[in-house]
Amino acid sequence: MTETDEPREYEVVVVGGGPAGLQTALYTTRLGHDTALVDRGGGRAAMMLDTHNVIGVTEDTSGNEFLETARGQLEDYGTDIHRDFVTDAERLDDGRFRLVGNEGEFVAERVVLGVGFNDERPEPPLPRTGKGLHYCLHCDAYMFVDESVYVMGHSDSAAYVAMIMLNFTDEVDLLLRGDEPTWSDETDELVRAHPVDIVEEELSGMTKRDDGWLESFEFEDGTVREYKGGFAMYGSNYNTTLFEALDVDLDDDGTVPVDDHGRTSVDGVFAVGDITPGHNQIPVAMGKGAKAGIAIHMELREFPKSLDEIRAEGAVSVDDVPGISPGLLDKAKQFNESHADD
Repeated sequence: MTETDEPREYEVVVVGGGPAGLQTALYTTRLGHDTALVDRGGGRAAMMLDTHNVIGVTEDTSGNEFLETARGQLEDYGTDIHRDFVTDAERLDDGRFRLVGNEGEFVAERVVLGVGFNDERPEPPLPRTGKGLHYCLHCDAYMFVDESVYVMGHSDSAAYVAMIMLNFTDEVDLLLRGDEPTWSDETDELVRAHPVDIVEEELSGMTKRDDGWLESFEFEDGTVREYKGGFAMYGSNYNTTLFEALDVDLDDDGTVPVDDHGRTSVDGVFAVGDITPGHNQIPVAMGKGAKAGIAIHMELREFPKSLDEIRAEGAVSVDDVPGISPGLLDKAKQFNESHADD
């Protein structure tokens, strides 16, 4: 950003172009609020080779195709989409928020942070994400019905995921990869009472099929085990930098506590998606985004005026309505005209 550039001003700025952020921006834009979506690209959804558990979206839709379709919808409605990485944020004296990116600055009345987390990846050898390496049990367990599956990790979570996978298959290995278990004594007793094969040896090699999917792992003791795929359970790194800059409260695990509509401990700052507690699922994230968008609309909408405002300022004139910016008004008219015969 040059010294002559002015920050772009919006009612709402959504940081993060995953399903939660996209859904929030969809609602705030369609409800008449000037909205920007600032997205650095990538993210967990973009890594998906197939989209699972999203009604109306078929399995052959990749994460990138899903996100690209959503961005196109937003642009049709009038959302401004910026490819940028927001590195800092602050509250201004007038109560608005200033967001600083690598390419520009943004000022907003409401900020929505859908910045998610990064899965902690184990050391190689590893198959490609989506072709034998998976992170979402509820998304991908269905893929491994009656197949040989592994779970990598040594925590309580890893042990429980291994036991949960017995609902789908009778061939489950828990790969410690040379680490000592860190799960509790109770979990140790429980997992050893289930038909889960605990493999202690570290991996020494991997074989892939011609289509790129995992075929087998080789272990340091010379054994080879075949798998269709499995899950890595090494924890998550939550992206909390912007929340910390705005003095938003965090939970001990790095997630951001919110109310039922995504409000954080700081007025005007909302959190949606995987950065908040709960299931990390696309439909869940979209629901959180929708609820945040509606809550923001309830806070920002022009009408109805309160009785105090009417008594102080007088009745609302026809010249004062509609309560939507000229730019979004034009976009809405264009959109509705183009879809009039649909």
